Formats: sequence, C-alpha cells, structure tokens
Amino acid sequence: MESETTPATIPAPAAASGPTLALALGAGGARGLAHIPVIEALDEMGIRPAAIAGSSIGAIIGAGMAAGMTGREIRDYTLETVGKRSVLANRLWSLGPATMRDALGGFRLGQFNLERILGAFLPERLPEVFSGLSIPLKVVATDYFGQTEVVCESGDLLNALAASAAIPALFMPVRLGGRFMIDGGIYNPVPYDHLAGTADIVIGVDVIGGPVAGDGEPPNRIDSLFGASQLMMQANLALKQKLSPPDILLRPDVNSYRVLDFLKARQILDAAEALKDDLKRRIEVRLEDVVRC
Repeated sequence: MESETTPATIPAPAAASGPTLALALGAGGARGLAHIPVIEALDEMGIRPAAIAGSSIGAIIGAGMAAGMTGREIRDYTLETVGKRSVLANRLWSLGPATMRDALGGFRLGQFNLERILGAFLPERLPEVFSGLSIPLKVVATDYFGQTEVVCESGDLLNALAASAAIPALFMPVRLGGRFMIDGGIYNPVPYDHLAGTADIVIGVDVIGGPVAGDGEPPNRIDSLFGASQLMMQANLALKQKLSPPDILLRPDVNSYRVLDFLKARQILDAAEALKDDLKRRIEVRLEDVVRC
C-alpha cells in the first residue's frame, strides 16, 4: 500500500550550476534494499542525480527515485509491501485466486512471471513509460540468446524492469523487443560505465555479496546456483573496476542476507544505515576536488 503520509518534498540542489552526480544501483535481490539509505543520504544533502542506471533490483529502486520518490517514501513503501508477510501474500493473491497459478507461470521454480508480479507490487507513482520519469534512467538487461547486455532508456518501463530483474532459474525470461531477457546483473552487476560523461561524479553501489559459510555442510542446489551467480558477477565487476572504476564505489554490509530475504527488509535497511555518513563524507571530498579542478 502507498504510504499514507503526505509526499515528502525533495530538496533542491544547493547550486544548480555546480558539480553534478550520477548514480548506478546494482543487482543483488533483497540485498538491493540497501540502495534506499544511499538515496536518503543524497536527499539529505539536497542532491538529485543527473542520471541513474540500474541492474535488477537496482533498476527497480532507481525507477522509484527517477519517478520523483524520496528515499523515505521508497523505504516506507517497501516496509509496507514486501516487508510484511500478510501484505506480500495479499498482493500475490490479488492477481486472482482462480488464475494465480497461470498468472505467475505455474508454481514451479524458474517459471514465475515477474512482469505480472511487479505489476502487483510497484508503486502507482511509477509511470508506464520512461518518458514520464523526472530523471533519465538506464535499465540494464541481458539478452539471453544474443549473449550481450541491453540498455533500455525508452518505451514500456514495467517491461524493462521485469527484463532487468528476471533472475535465472527463479523467473521465466521476459520478452523485450522480440528478444528474451534475463537479469541484467549477469552481464553488468553495477552499470556505472553507462553513466560515463553524464555527470562530474559517478557513484556505484555494489550489493552482489558472496556465498557465506554455514555449519560446515555443502550448499544446497539453490544456494549453489545463487552463489555461483554471485561469484560470476564479482569477477565481472572486479575486471571492470581495473579498467575504469567509478569515482565512488559503495559496498553496504548486507552480505549475510539472501536473494529472497525481502521479509527481512527492516534488518537490511538497518544494516546499511551506517553507509550514509561515509557516503556524505566521500561526496564532499569529491565535490571539493571537482571544484578545485
């Protein structure tokens, strides 16, 4: 449900002609809820990005910011939807009890229809098309048969977000422009490279995480699958950093949470809260460097 509070006013940048900032939000499933404190920190500094890029959950949360939502509004909406078991169940049930099995693609792993699911959960403030956003947004998806990444910047927003977040073996691929798309994090887990030249300072937020050792037992099939994806994405990002790092790269301390831990939304947000002060300090240092140059 939408927050019942009056929509917050987004602070205007202190100087419209001053240094600009662009924001890249990465893939990571529920760990991506750690992007929200980053947005809140920017709000508190009166900074609105000149451009946003996102993969998977980063694209979804980035779309909220690009649509004009504040970090606080995104936080409240998240806690009132995916953060509550009863609301989560009701939203899925709202797809229709008689047809929910078909609407979701059947109750088999790898066959869930993410486009239908997102349609039941995304806030009403998100426009239907990219042109309705107040900040330019780049949504990254992976063309499965084309074996390459695709950057969406126009057209149907819901379709693009579903394509970007279609985690393999959990959701069915999403058809986009006649092609089949899967999770954008496969090719580009933190797409800061697509923001080069759009702003003076580019920030990337990495919520990939990695396999966490448990009680000495080997990982099960699902953990092995998600863990292998994390290792692959980490390798992609490490290589990209060597070639061309962003001005600021953030890594919230949320590695202990799993891809589908959305019901732990409050804990994830609390774990990422310490990131805000560090981000503010790093932005201030970079702003001083930009002004000096």
